[in-house]
This record gives sequence, structure tokens and C-alpha cells, in this order.
Amino acid sequence: MFNALFRDHPAEVGESYGEHLAAASGFGAKMVAGGLACMVHAVVPGLFVTTGSGTVRRLYEAMVAKRSAKRRASIELQSVEWVI
Repeated sequence: MFNALFRDHPAEVGESYGEHLAAASGFGAKMVAGGLACMVHAVVPGLFVTTGSGTVRRLYEAMVAKRSAKRRASIELQSVEWVI
């Protein structure tokens, strides 16, 4: 049960618990900030005009870049050539 709650998912994404804690907390804080900006924008449309969409775009790009880097590392690990 402990592993299912605290270790399995971080391992699936190639992170330790601490690395995942930092990454997920950072994403969460940015999402909250973007959400608050959207709520202010709803009341005063002239404020934070592109903040919400920009936040979503940057988070998506960061997530895709991380997945791509992990995929490349996995491929490189599988295709090591030995030269003697």
C-alpha cells in the first residue's frame, strides 16, 4: 500500500519521491496562480488577458519536453554501441 501511494507513480515517470514532490508542487503552484489570474480576468476583463492561456501553454510544453527527454534517454540507453 505504501509503495502504491508514494513510490509507484514517481518511478513510472522516472523520478524519485523528492523529485516528483518538487515537480508536482511547482506545477500546482503555477496552476493555482494561473487560475487566480483567470478569476480576476473574469471580473476585470482588461487584466491578465493572456495569463491563463500562457500558463497552460508553458506547463504543457514543460511536460511534453520532459516526456521527450525521458524517451530520448531511454532510446539512447537501449542503443549503446561498443567500440573496441
